[in-house]
Amino acid sequence: MTRRMIGKVSALARYPVKSMLGEQLDELHFTERGAVGDRAYALRELATRQIASAKKFPRLFEFRAACDSAPASGQMAPVTIELPGGRMIHAEDADASELISAALGRKVSLERATAARAELAGIDPATVFGDVPVDKVFPGLTAATLPDFFALEKESFFDSAVMHVIASGTLRHMAKLAAPGSVFDPRRFRPTIFVDNGERDDAFIEDEWIGGTLEVGDSVRIVAMRPALRCVMTTHPQEDLPRDYTILRTAAFHHRANVGVFASIGAAGRVRVGDPVYLDR
Repeated sequence: MTRRMIGKVSALARYPVKSMLGEQLDELHFTERGAVGDRAYALRELATRQIASAKKFPRLFEFRAACDSAPASGQMAPVTIELPGGRMIHAEDADASELISAALGRKVSLERATAARAELAGIDPATVFGDVPVDKVFPGLTAATLPDFFALEKESFFDSAVMHVIASGTLRHMAKLAAPGSVFDPRRFRPTIFVDNGERDDAFIEDEWIGGTLEVGDSVRIVAMRPALRCVMTTHPQEDLPRDYTILRTAAFHHRANVGVFASIGAAGRVRVGDPVYLDR
């Protein structure tokens, strides 16, 4: 085993309601279940009983959720949701689901992750990869044969893993591969931890992490890293970022639609912006 410093924590993000915009933080606490307070809620589409995702409902990026206070492990923190237009509501308001449904234009119920079991999230196979053909991402499948749902992490509202990490050099590398004009902003990829890896930008940096362990903060260990498959969510407009299908095209045609890593937490602890990041392998 060798241990080397590969960068420092540049940004931390938490998304208290799945697929809504979230919050940038200076510090996060992690357990084996991920960042405390992350994906604490999700919307269930009443017509299908599936969990609603911005993969299918891009207007979810017009909503924002944030914890009113620092949540503690095993305890729910109050969560404020900003609706399109600026109205603020609380996740536990009796009429929260009704107000969100009216703003989204779809009947949904806001549910706690503590009630999650083997959940399925809905997608539209025709649009889930933007204008990239499905068989470019999944050889042998098409929009007609791809299922219209995918399984979430067991007993959670996470898509594929409780942890998602991206290196800054990867996004600069993608920008060099793409035509000028596209902004490869980390907000498009929604990482929990964004790592400033210095000047290097000649590759998809995280490929070198696979098979290793990241050590971050006072004791956090990030393990079981694997390539993070991207989807149409990276192309959606949000805040000052316009819709841009080039983002996903670049990932699909240069790196099998993978950007960053999904992972598990091997040891819990606290991470702060500015903390060094080490790779053991």
